[in-house]
Amino acid sequence: MKNLRPRLAVDMDEVIADALTAQRLWYKDVHGYQWTENELRGRHLGDLATPEHAAGMQALLHDGQFFGDLDVMPGAQNALEFLSQHFDIFITTAAMEYPASCAPKFQWLQKNFPFIPTLNIVFCGHKSILAADFLIDDNVRHFQNFRGQGILFSAPHNLNVEWSPRVANWKDAVSYLMQMHPETDAP
Repeated sequence: MKNLRPRLAVDMDEVIADALTAQRLWYKDVHGYQWTENELRGRHLGDLATPEHAAGMQALLHDGQFFGDLDVMPGAQNALEFLSQHFDIFITTAAMEYPASCAPKFQWLQKNFPFIPTLNIVFCGHKSILAADFLIDDNVRHFQNFRGQGILFSAPHNLNVEWSPRVANWKDAVSYLMQMHPETDAP
């Protein structure tokens, strides 16, 4: 009997899709904000903008199209393609926060991660429903009641959060996962 490959769930925004850079650019172009890295540490952009400007960003996010043109996080494509040789990879996004984002996110994934099977794309609310061994996410709230190992992907908003394991980038993520990877039988 062969062993099942370990399951790796991977968040989208701020893990494989660079939503932060796009949001910062919008805030700069539309409202003139130019936050420093120090100002961003431990904070969300909406906390730094006026309530009116933050509401404008929320409207943009609820429209959903914003998610269709994001840049890929550095190293994400190569890392996931490599990891897909050792893990069953599921892209898991809490898209129910912005339901209109589902189609743009799906199209973005097909364009940028064509090697991820469409049946391995999970649009959800609570990620505690996931039956995976590992979950890479930038928000520790998704690790609550998740039965596998949560791996925090560093982002400016979570730099003050205590969590282990934490990875700074995709190179670190691959290194950590390969250390944790139990040997599996060939298919």
